[in-house]
Formats: sequence, structure tokens, C-alpha cells
Amino acid sequence: MNHRIELRSYSRELHNFRLRLAISAGFMLLLFLLLFARFFYLQVSQREHYHTLAEANRISIAPIVPNRGLIFDRNGVVLAHNYSAYTLEIVPSRIGNLERLINELTTVVEISARDRKRFKKLMEENRRFESLPIRTRLSDVEVARFAANRYRFPGVEIKARPFRQYPKGEFASHVVGYIGRINDKDLERLEADSELANYRGSQHMGKIGIEQSYERELHGITGIEEMETDAGGRAIRVISRTPPIAGRNLKLSLDFKLQEVAEKAFGNRRGALVAIEPATGDVLAFVSRPGFDPNLFVDGIDTENWELLNNSIDRPLNNRALRGVYPPGSTFKPFMALAGLELKKRWPGSAISDPGYFSLPGSTHRFRDWKAGGHGLVDLHKSLVISCDTYYYSLAHDLGIDNIYNFTSQFGLGKKTGIDIEGEAAGLLPSQEWKMQRHKQNWFAGDTISVGIGQGYNLTTPLQLAFATAVLAGNGAAFRPHLVKQVLDSNNRIVREFGTSPLYRLKLDPANLKAVHNALVDVTRPGGTAAVAGAGAAYTFAGKTGTAQVVGVKQGEKYEESKLDERHRDHALFISYAPAENPKIALSVLVENGGHGGSAAAPIARVVMDYYLLGKLPKEAAAQPVDQVDEEEDEEHQQNREDGHG
Repeated sequence: MNHRIELRSYSRELHNFRLRLAISAGFMLLLFLLLFARFFYLQVSQREHYHTLAEANRISIAPIVPNRGLIFDRNGVVLAHNYSAYTLEIVPSRIGNLERLINELTTVVEISARDRKRFKKLMEENRRFESLPIRTRLSDVEVARFAANRYRFPGVEIKARPFRQYPKGEFASHVVGYIGRINDKDLERLEADSELANYRGSQHMGKIGIEQSYERELHGITGIEEMETDAGGRAIRVISRTPPIAGRNLKLSLDFKLQEVAEKAFGNRRGALVAIEPATGDVLAFVSRPGFDPNLFVDGIDTENWELLNNSIDRPLNNRALRGVYPPGSTFKPFMALAGLELKKRWPGSAISDPGYFSLPGSTHRFRDWKAGGHGLVDLHKSLVISCDTYYYSLAHDLGIDNIYNFTSQFGLGKKTGIDIEGEAAGLLPSQEWKMQRHKQNWFAGDTISVGIGQGYNLTTPLQLAFATAVLAGNGAAFRPHLVKQVLDSNNRIVREFGTSPLYRLKLDPANLKAVHNALVDVTRPGGTAAVAGAGAAYTFAGKTGTAQVVGVKQGEKYEESKLDERHRDHALFISYAPAENPKIALSVLVENGGHGGSAAAPIARVVMDYYLLGKLPKEAAAQPVDQVDEEEDEEHQQNREDGHG
């Protein structure tokens, strides 16, 4: 039997070994090259990207909210300031079951039903779901209790935040305004204005009044703090810090004590008062009654208080001084008188015979004077002192609507004054063009007659009326009314100042101005329609009364104020300045449904002027009751009503 013996080939085995070794080495080299390529990609090409990510994980950047600027009156009385308090905040996007979390939180910190409602409202207004407060102003005990239980509530934290406070409450609330939480609409506006970055971390911004109009100055510049954090996100150390720049302080032109005196003089009546320094445009007092407590809005007003304010028949949220429009009534006559003199349609010595009415040529319609039978011979001086309607019917006809519009508009009537808070109404000084655009009708001669006594289409705001009075008192020098007198830095150094130069000066004949001034002084003296309010004044007190009709009464019917609902009675107006020879203050007063300018509005002006010029505090209930009105004013009121002119 033959057996075949195979001999091993060492050379072939060696070849195979070398081949496998080469393949393994090549494979390892390939892996190495791949690893190197990946390493190069991560460490070189993407270095900046991953370095940034790593730093972001390690470093937390926190905004530092600047302190909001303070608001003072002209004498340094604080009207708005800040204080710091602890707030319990939730980031809703990091919470699974929010309702359960809040229920568990109540075992540590008291959370009322009101807190829950407010938090729910904040979530609806802030769709971005940033950190939202559920409880503010925590006590030290509550802070300590939460700190001990913090591990149970991820997404919940305590922050120390500045809070705004208005120590004077309702007083000057329409001037100072308030701040409120930033909502989505505010965010969109900030983004459009490229200011969103400066509001990182800010929870509030101005909503109305000075707080809104001077938001940029008051807010300041947000700072940044870089902190190193651990894996749990807890701060370890501060790496760098760019401090915030505090908002600027504002010194108002407002005299708070004068404001307080004026507001108290209104009692529980509704109305407005604006007092201006004629030589600068400084607004000394700016009253809209009733007011509201701005502190209610800082944390978000609750539903109950909101409905109370929003549904009140007295409309406390309505800024009557800025937005209320009313016929000026007879307070329009001084500007008409000056127009008659300047345009050579009347002379101080010339007089008309007043039969008690005025009729247009070719017409039998009678525009009646407030005094049946008329006043006899009436010159310009007497026309203002007794407020003769017939004189101004005739003057309006002679001037024509174009002259009336062109001349009186120079005093700012019918247009915004440009005061430094938002929301001002323009009022209305009618013209032929306006009527055609608004009513698609031609202007009629009868329209002019009504405009001549401040009725018809005529509408002004208390602010416009005060501005026009200040221009008259300042012999034609017009300063823009302003509520902020100075903008100050955090060290109270002046950054900006207002009221140093006039907007314009009217070219008025001094003799004509003197004639009107003398007549307005006599309005407050015996025989004048404001004689009761002017009695015993220690200074020369110039003024003009007026009434503005609320509801119409047909001719032949008698207006009986006592039978009307209080809210259907006429508005009372008064414009004034003093001392007449060198005015320090000019003002307008409006008392809604007050009835008579002489008895309801003029006494308030007297109280304000006595305090401002003499430092005299008013007696209780300075304004006289309506039943003390003098007989002449009652007659004026009645006749104007029957004529439908108020």
C-alpha cells in the first residue's frame, strides 16, 4: 500500500503570513487615517464651534437689569422710586405638570387664588414662556423654606428683583403713569426698534404717562455677568462683569404740593386743571379727576380692580386734561376780542347797541344774548366783563370764519400742543375746509356766529386752553408745555433741560393786549362774572368764565338744572392768569357737569393761585356750592341753552 506524503511549503506559508500582515497593517492604517481625519476635523476645522459649545456649558451669561430712574417733582419730592424684593418664579416650558407643581409649591410658600389667576394671565400674555413670577415680595422665612426644598422643584427659582413704587398713590397718577409687565406686543415693538437686547432680564416697562414717554431715559443700559457653572447649572464663580448703567432721573416741572392742593380742591367732582408758567412752558399742575392708584398695575392688576376701574361711570382711567374735548364756551371770547382789535374790525372805544339778539342780514332768525332785552351800549371792555354774546355774534360775522380760524389757531387752539406725554387729543377749531372734508357741506354764515362764542363745532382740551391762556398772558410768547423740566444722570447732573427758549412769538399790538388784559382783570372784580371768586385777592387776578352744553334744550323750553340728572348738566370752565401785570401762572379749569364757571371752576383756580403766589393753603371745600351762583350767570346760562349754544 502506497501512502502519499505532503510536505509543508514554508515559503508559501510565509507569503500568506506576510499577505495577512500587510492587509491588517493596511486596515489599521486606514482606521488610523480615519481617526486622524476625524481628529483633525474636530480639533482644527471645528475648533471654534466646539470651543464655544464647551464654554457655553461651562459659562452662563446673566443679564443685570439696571435700576430704573427716579421721578421727582420740581422741589425734589419723590413721585416714583424702586425697592428690591424676592420673587418666586417658574419657567413653564421646563415644567411637565404645571398644576401639580403649583399645588406642591403651596406646601412651602403661600400661593393665593389671586396669585394663580395672575400667573395664568401672564402665561397667556407671554407666549415665549420665560421665567414668570407666581409670588412676589417673599418674606425671609418663605425664602429660607423654599431654599431648603429647592431640590424638589426644578424649573422654579427665587430671584431678587427691583420693584417700582408710587408713594403718592392717586395724586398726579395721570402725569407719572405706571409701569407694567412686558407683553408680546411690547417685545415686537422693542425688536422693531432694535432695543430688544437691552431688555434681556427686564420684566417691566412704562405703559402710560411719564413712565411711558421717557422709557428710554428711565430704563438705562442692561449689564452682563459671566459666571462659571457646574454640571448642575449652579454658579461657581463670576468670571467677568459689565455693570449696568442706571436709568436717568427725571425732575418734573410739576409742583407736587400745588398738584395736591388742586386735586383736593376738586373734591369728589370730575374734571381737569392745567397750570402753566407762561415764561417757560413749565406745567405746574396737571389734574385729571378722578385718578387711580398706579401701584395696582406694577405686578399686573387683578381682575376685580381692573373691572372696578374700567367699568366705572366716572372713567378714572381717562386723562381728561390731555384727551377730554369740550366746547370752550365763553372762554373763547378773549381770543375773539384780540382778533377783532388786531384785524381792525373793532376798536376799544367803539361800541355796539345790544338789543338782546343778533340777526344775519336778510334773516329773521335771532341769535339771542343771555340777557333778555340786551345790555345797551357795549364796547370791547364791557363785552368781556359781562360776557355779552351779541357783541361776539356781530364780531364773528364781521371777521368771518377764515380770519377767526387763522388768528385763533396761532394760540394753539384746535391742534396738539406737543406736550411730552403721549395720547394728546387735537381738539377742533373748525374751518370751511374741515367742514367740507368732514361733513361734505359748505360753510354757512350761521356756523360762524356759533363759533364766535366758543360753541358750534368748537372743541378744545383743558391743556390747549391753558396753553392758549399762557400765550395770551405772556404777550404772545409761546413755550411748548412740558412736564419734564430736567433729565439728570445717576449723580443728578443735568443732561437735558427744557423750557429755555420759546417756540415762537406772536406779533401783537401792546395796546390791544392791554385792552384785553384790563377787561379780564375786571371780570374778577365787582360787576364781572367771576367777581365772587376774585373777591379779596391780594394780587391782580385776570380770568374768563364759560359753560359748555352737555344736552340740548329746544327753544321755548326752560333749562332747569335741578331737574336734570347730574351728568346731563353743563360743564363749567374758567381760564385765568396772575398777577395780571407779570403773570407767574396761567391755567384752565374744567368741572364736568359743574354748571357754572363762576361758581364751580373759578374758585378752584383761586385756591390754586392763592397757594402758588401766596403760599396759602385753602380752607376745606374751597369751591363754592352751585346754589351760590349769582343771578347774572344763571341768566346767561339759561339764554345760551335756549339758543342751543350752551
